[in-house]
Amino acid sequence: MNLKEYIKNKVQSLMVENEEICYDCESIAPKYKTQHIQETIAKFSTISLNMQYHIEKELPLCESVFRVGSEAYVKLYKEARLLSQANLIEVAGNDKWLLENTEIGKYDFYENELVALDVPFLNEAKFKGEKVQLNKPKRGGSKKYYVYVKDPKTKKVKKVSFGYPGMSVKIGNKKLSQAFAKRHDCKNKKDRTKASYWSCNLPRYASLLGLGKPASRYW
Repeated sequence: MNLKEYIKNKVQSLMVENEEICYDCESIAPKYKTQHIQETIAKFSTISLNMQYHIEKELPLCESVFRVGSEAYVKLYKEARLLSQANLIEVAGNDKWLLENTEIGKYDFYENELVALDVPFLNEAKFKGEKVQLNKPKRGGSKKYYVYVKDPKTKKVKKVSFGYPGMSVKIGNKKLSQAFAKRHDCKNKKDRTKASYWSCNLPRYASLLGLGKPASRYW
């Protein structure tokens, strides 16, 4: 996520492009170059100090310096989404996975209150009169694990049970993980109200379930 390098390359490409277009009109080319270069640099100046810090330190979003679930944490992801959509930053690895497969950085209304999405440490709701945490898997229930989620269509909270009791989870085995992801078509499992989504994305919540360090990949 190196914005400075991106802008440097962008400026160089603009200079080359404009030289090719205006090679026989030197009086126009400098002005044409300057305008586009200034516009590109101006975009860099609009990013927050928090984003600048992450870029300068080459610090991935998934290693954010902010507390998970804090306002600054959510705003950083929101900004990253906007910059990525504007092609001002290029994200890869875990950051790319998080932006493509989670709602972190987005907001929605729940019971007339604006809440951050897909941040388990922030979202709380009630299920059958009891206060529960959303999107935070736990062991137990009718199957091996369970999680409370909010249905985006009905706006109601539901309990999703997943995993088979008695079967060991070997998310540390890369070969088995890849086979599982392919067999269950994990890349197309986007519905958080379905057990298949949580089974596929189990590594993200490994630490919550006592399965080791979390990983931003499919099972």
